Amino acid sequence: MSINRFVASLVCAGLLASLPASASHLVTGNGFGFAVVSPENATVTKFYAHPYSFERPDSGNPLSEGVETANFTKLLDWRDASGHSSSTVGASADYEEDSQVIHARNSNGEGLIFMPFSLRRTALIVSWEPGSSAARQGALHVEWNRPIVSQKVVRMFGAEMHLLRFDGIDESLLLIPLGAKRVTLAQSQLLSGSNAWVLVSLESSCKLEQVVSEFNTWRAGLTARALAKREIEELDRWRVKPSVHFTSEQERHLWRQSEVMLRMAQSREPNRPGRNNNGLIVAALPDGVYFTPWVRDMACALVAFVRMGHQAEARAGLLAYFNAQPTGKMRAETAGADYQISVVRYFGDGSEEPFFTQEGATNIEFDDWGLALWVLGEYERRYNDAALLKIPTYRGPLYASARDYVMKPLLKNMESYGPDPNQGSGQGPAQGQIVTADTSIWEEHQKDKKHFAFSTAMAIVGLENFAEVARRAGDEATRSEALNRVALLQKGFDAAFVRGGKLHGTLEEEEKNDIDGALLAIINFGVVTDPAIVRDTVERMELLRVVSGGYKRVRSNYTDPAIFEYWYEKQEFLFVDFSLAEVYRRQGKNAEAAAILNRIVEKAAADHNIIPEMYVSVPCQLFPGQIGDPTGALPMVGYGAGEYILHVIERESLEHNP
Repeated sequence: MSINRFVASLVCAGLLASLPASASHLVTGNGFGFAVVSPENATVTKFYAHPYSFERPDSGNPLSEGVETANFTKLLDWRDASGHSSSTVGASADYEEDSQVIHARNSNGEGLIFMPFSLRRTALIVSWEPGSSAARQGALHVEWNRPIVSQKVVRMFGAEMHLLRFDGIDESLLLIPLGAKRVTLAQSQLLSGSNAWVLVSLESSCKLEQVVSEFNTWRAGLTARALAKREIEELDRWRVKPSVHFTSEQERHLWRQSEVMLRMAQSREPNRPGRNNNGLIVAALPDGVYFTPWVRDMACALVAFVRMGHQAEARAGLLAYFNAQPTGKMRAETAGADYQISVVRYFGDGSEEPFFTQEGATNIEFDDWGLALWVLGEYERRYNDAALLKIPTYRGPLYASARDYVMKPLLKNMESYGPDPNQGSGQGPAQGQIVTADTSIWEEHQKDKKHFAFSTAMAIVGLENFAEVARRAGDEATRSEALNRVALLQKGFDAAFVRGGKLHGTLEEEEKNDIDGALLAIINFGVVTDPAIVRDTVERMELLRVVSGGYKRVRSNYTDPAIFEYWYEKQEFLFVDFSLAEVYRRQGKNAEAAAILNRIVEKAAADHNIIPEMYVSVPCQLFPGQIGDPTGALPMVGYGAGEYILHVIERESLEHNP
């Protein structure tokens, strides 16, 4: 392994057409914070004090996104002696060895930027090696995001450090030099005194000596370059040997980078009074707009961890579901049932955020509860971890919490469905059950709630999985209850959502969800198995095909361009692409499946092995770029890196068990 390696290009001439108009920004993180690097000019543009976008609810504005996580920097780069930044010509940045270590380069030289997993602190390491005699006269330059209100020189372990406080930021920032002291013309710049630094966020200044001592022990006298080398070696020891076969080196690199994306996305902050977020996973990494923990996206990420073999991370995520608090905020909308799993997402502190604020509206997403039970079932099936079920959590032992505050609320939010005796059909009373109206997978907002096929399907999947968990726990009564309800739900599903030989996204007749990308996931979960219905669903997916080459989520019926979803629902959605590729494999259409996957892999290879939420299908101000460019939230985690890993694992399974 060589840290000096810099990949100029991994893309053959045939893929140049898939290069985005502007490359995605790179992110490094270690579960305690994030930093963002722009490849256009090889600069650090953000350094977040915590691994999520919003720390806690805003008591003064309950329907807002919440209190924003502190960002320390506007810009950090190397400047020449005159104080000018380098030209963007030739600037680049890429991940080193498929890790979170970023290798940046521009006309002033090259540097390394990373947050180490092996140091359990919000710590960003930045080092630079100027590439010419003129560049060596320059220095590292930083523009802080907020004004400095106090500055203190701290001398420990033979080093002169700086402790900064900023206006409007609770955390302090400690600057520790990692290189020899140097004299430059930019004496007004704190970072000019060394070519390498670690920036450490401190929630409490009283722990300064402890933090410095921990860092000094961790560093062991190594240079920034040696620390990066050690970090990559330790990351490789953490990796699990893939149990799959890759069809190309591009697939292998994307797997390795996706594995790291999942790890970066999981909070490693310890729980404490007022913050219970350890193990939560954000839906996207910054500056993706959704770097906040979503129940649904997190479920995909956790099952990817489970199936890869990362038990510790999967276990931490499950504990996060059952320790997050306070939850149960929307009981008035859930038939009075108290519940543990959020109906939408979480603030950074682990408290429930029961709304999605693009329109300032509350949501109820019952599919979240089925998905959480699915994760628990997948984990127990793989690891048979009886001890986990007994661990005390926010609402009692984990198994009891899952039974009483996930399964039981789900059962309470169901309704009968079948032939209507008032219509004179003479077919008798209702034959089954479906989940009551909600906003489901595509977050329609509560004012537009419907009976979604996906929510009922996830109830079936979740309860089937939990029945097995109950058996392992020796709770036969709950196992029987879960399986009985699964049978009723399957009857209700078949009656409500399979009409006229076609599978529909909602009970309510509407063009928008008549053909719905979520139906593909329902097929892959095994809720629908009739070959004719599957074939018809796949054929009707042509109604969702977009000019970029893939598929959108639904046939949007928004008519007002001022509404966010008007544009959002016109773009190609990669979750749907992955889902269709898997259905194709189940049909034996391996060539069609491979074409979808290869396109995603090739486009990711041209963009730092980042999988986005969407590709541009209809360019607009919200989603700019050329048709086919990555857009939306990126890097995407559960619906990006997680879905890719799950698809490759499922491909392996289907090839060996057709």
